[in-house]
Amino acid sequence: MFMSSFNLIIPDLRPHDAGSGQTAGDMLNRIDSHPISCINWPAFPYQPEVYFRIGHSGDHLYLKFLVREESIRALETTINGEVYKDSCVEFFVSFDGIHYYNFEFNCIGTPHVAYGESRHNRLQLPVALIRTISIHASLGNRAFDTMSGGFAWELLTIIPAGCFMYTPGLDLKGSHARANFYKCGDELPVPHFVTWNPVRTPEPDYHRPECFGTVRFG
Repeated sequence: MFMSSFNLIIPDLRPHDAGSGQTAGDMLNRIDSHPISCINWPAFPYQPEVYFRIGHSGDHLYLKFLVREESIRALETTINGEVYKDSCVEFFVSFDGIHYYNFEFNCIGTPHVAYGESRHNRLQLPVALIRTISIHASLGNRAFDTMSGGFAWELLTIIPAGCFMYTPGLDLKGSHARANFYKCGDELPVPHFVTWNPVRTPEPDYHRPECFGTVRFG
């Protein structure tokens, strides 16, 4: 098992009353950002500039990604579709050390969310439940094909604790978990696979919970 050298404390935003998308975004802007900057596979050396900010309110998770990259693409508009082929950011988290949730969003906010203990036989969350996630994309929500020339974009997500449906009764406050954060773009002109915590595999593979970092919800 590859043990993480990273530890992340996710702050409680409740004292700041982070209740709406705008307020949550303002509060996240005041806390530390964390880079997604590990290049694990020499065949894919391109490194976009990517940061995330993360907080919680006990019953909601607040996550904001900030991205600068050379090319963008957003063709997927179907929930639980192939968002990884577009300009995509991802958050994987495990509360039991075995099973994990993968939250994936392309740059116009199309989500893909599933649960399981490996990349195989994953259980996609119900679309109705995924729709409870508030998603605010700076690029809007209309599909577009590949554009190049340098772009900056942001994505704010507010994830209700109810989306962790296989972890009943979860109160994020005080919880410990393992997680990783990613940026990818499988079908961009220059494909890339960048991670927060290192992933030591021969080929790009984000479904490696043994490579997740340790996180604690304050």
